[in-house]
Amino acid sequence: MYKRILVPTDGSALSKKAVKSAVELASSLGAEVVALNVVPRYPTSYFEGGVSISPSEVARVEKQWAEQGQALADEVEKFAEKAGVHARAVTVRSDLVAEAIIAAAKKHKCDVVVMASHGRRGLKRLLLGSETQHVLTHGNIPVLVLR
Repeated sequence: MYKRILVPTDGSALSKKAVKSAVELASSLGAEVVALNVVPRYPTSYFEGGVSISPSEVARVEKQWAEQGQALADEVEKFAEKAGVHARAVTVRSDLVAEAIIAAAKKHKCDVVVMASHGRRGLKRLLLGSETQHVLTHGNIPVLVLR
């Protein structure tokens, strides 16, 4: 059925639930897991919400974020390997999380995305949006959503 499962992770409790489900699904199907963490870029202008800092400081902060993101993806890889599931840890730098998830699914030839939804409603949903909703509506592979 599914050969390669993409599981985006941000380290939150809901994300960990999605990781656990993705690894269990992969184990039952003999599939592989691709663990993805999307690392944001540092806002570089006032209008994006950033404070003007030196390019070297921006590079230092982005490097730190990338290392933290890779560590999260590596944790998923280790968790999957302990369960006997082959896994890969991947990080991508992007401010467009949903688009990065869709692109990673395509690049790594994933058959399904397993991800969490925070279930925001009303004004919070309007203001914060929904990465999960974007992946559901703009992606072209199945998405298993956990809450």
